[in-house]
Amino acid sequence: MNPEPTIDAMRQAAHALRTGDARDRARAIQVATDALDAAKAVALSELEISRDHELDGASTLNTWVRNELRLNAGQATALVRNITALDELPLVAEAAVAGRISAAHVRVFVYGIKHVGLAKMREFEDLFVAVALESDPADLFEAVKHLKDVVHPEDLDDAWEKGMDKEDFQVNAVPDGWHVNGFLGTTTGAKLKKVIDSVSAPRDADDTRTGAQRRVQGLDDLLSSILANGLPSDKGVKPHMSVFVDAETLQAAAEHVKQATENPGFVPEPMPPVEPARLAGHGAIGPNLLMYFLCISDFTAFLMKEGDGDRQAQVLNAGRDRYQPNQLQRRSVIARQEGVCAAPGCRHTHLEIHHVIWWSLGGKTDLDQLVGLCTRCHHLLHRGRLHITGNATDGFRFTNRSGRPLRRRRRVSFTRAA
Repeated sequence: MNPEPTIDAMRQAAHALRTGDARDRARAIQVATDALDAAKAVALSELEISRDHELDGASTLNTWVRNELRLNAGQATALVRNITALDELPLVAEAAVAGRISAAHVRVFVYGIKHVGLAKMREFEDLFVAVALESDPADLFEAVKHLKDVVHPEDLDDAWEKGMDKEDFQVNAVPDGWHVNGFLGTTTGAKLKKVIDSVSAPRDADDTRTGAQRRVQGLDDLLSSILANGLPSDKGVKPHMSVFVDAETLQAAAEHVKQATENPGFVPEPMPPVEPARLAGHGAIGPNLLMYFLCISDFTAFLMKEGDGDRQAQVLNAGRDRYQPNQLQRRSVIARQEGVCAAPGCRHTHLEIHHVIWWSLGGKTDLDQLVGLCTRCHHLLHRGRLHITGNATDGFRFTNRSGRPLRRRRRVSFTRAA
């Protein structure tokens, strides 16, 4: 390939470095950089054909690039892949070695050869090069992808179906908050994007929050509204978050936060070794977050006693007078389980109240006969895959369909009696 365009780009860069202003220097340096990237790809193409990389003890061209050019695997792979476009598309190669398009543009042509087809890319090569000369790689990619969608419309539905197969969405507790990850299909993702864009728009011209701050605050506002009004109630109780805290922990946290907030610069006394408050489904939380929740939440006190089985508040038994547990009974069950499903190993926090001895079989709506199960575990039970015996006072016993017991992980307390 003619090296003169690359050499000319280097001369212009050298001249700009001596005489040009900062804008001229930046433009000339970029042109020379792009030209050299293309020349490097051409040299690598020749090296791959000759296999002279083996003379330096490298079994593959990628290995040689990493060893001799000190590039990482991703950079090496991108360079080697660009060889395809420069070999197969002469107009692209001509523009690249002259520094008129970048290596990133060339990678888009590589994508087109693979996903659109070499014949179609050659047919529209002049149009795509014109786009590359005037636009950034993202605009070129959209143009190539549009041709792909026209030529291979069946790929759109294939992608949609593959996306549905990959769909997942998880919110997992980590020490400093929650980690959100997953993949959404076309329709669900579009709905979420629309909602997030709506709730995170700047309030006015004076809204100085960053995009991240606006998105998180918008999502928080939306979730607060949904929890308060937008979700259907379950037997008269709306979904809510639960925080569980012992009385001595609450007292210690209140004193700790009071010292810190009323005396700026004062180092408060350390928290005594009490059981930390726990956010259902997440885990332990600190005294400042506990007091924040206390400030914005309703508060229900329960008298609890420790037993060999689960925690149990010995109150609120209704016998056979009513089928549905009342709200305080439901809250008592949720508090007894610290807001999570009673099934061993399950950490779901949206609970349905189940009669351990089924109502239809003579069970009572007594607190020690009620257990909180998430929807999935509740379904498993009614499908005969999960069985529960016992009571809250002596402890519930969970078994699978074969009668094998499911063991609950015990929570270790690190506090000691005075």
